[in-house]
Amino acid sequence: MTRIVLVDDHEIVRRGIRGILVEHPGFQVVGEAGDYGELRRVLKEHPADVVVMDIGLPGKSGIEIVQLLAADHPAIRVLMLSIYPEDQYGLRALKSGAAGYLNKASAPEELVKAVEIVASGRKYVSPALAQALVDNLTGETSERPHEKLSNREYQTLCLMAKGKRLSDIAEALALSPKTVSVYRARILEKMGLENNAELTHYALKHKLVD
Repeated sequence: MTRIVLVDDHEIVRRGIRGILVEHPGFQVVGEAGDYGELRRVLKEHPADVVVMDIGLPGKSGIEIVQLLAADHPAIRVLMLSIYPEDQYGLRALKSGAAGYLNKASAPEELVKAVEIVASGRKYVSPALAQALVDNLTGETSERPHEKLSNREYQTLCLMAKGKRLSDIAEALALSPKTVSVYRARILEKMGLENNAELTHYALKHKLVD
C-alpha cells in the first residue's frame, strides 16, 4: 500500500486529488496539508511514501520544501503538481530533488500513473518535460537569461510579469516588500533589463506566463 500525503493550500483542490487517488486500490491518502508547517506536523503523525505537492504554496515554495524533505525524510518521494507548463518549473523541480512533475491540467489517469511511477522509485517524466530535459542537455536553454535566476527570483519574475504589485507578491510569497524589491533589482540586473515593461515583454515572448 502506497501512503500518500497531499499538500495544496486550496482545500477544494486537495479534495479533487484525493477523490482521484482513493479510487486506486493500492493508494492510501494518510494526510493533507496546506503549507510546510502543516506538512511537518502531518509527517510526524503519519509516515508516508509519496508526497503530492503543489509548487505554489504560501511561505516556503514547493521547490524549497522538496529540498528540506530530502534532508529530513530522504525516503519520501515527491511528485510536484503545478498549473505551470513543464518547461517553466519542471526542470527546477527535478534539479531540486522532486521525483516527478505533473501539470494540473493532466488527465486523472496520468496522475495515478505518475504516483505509481514515483512510488516505485523511478522518475516520472512527461513528454513535455522530456523535451525540456533534452533541450537543457544539448545546451539549447543554457543561454536564456531567466535560467540564471534563483527559484524565488523566478517566482517573482512570473508574478511581476502578470502585473502583480510588489505588495501582492510579498503577500503571496510570505516575504517582506523590501525583500521582493531586492529580488526585483536582482532580476533586472541578471537579465540585463531596464524596467518592468521589458521584464513583462521578455516573459511573454518566452511563454513564462499566459
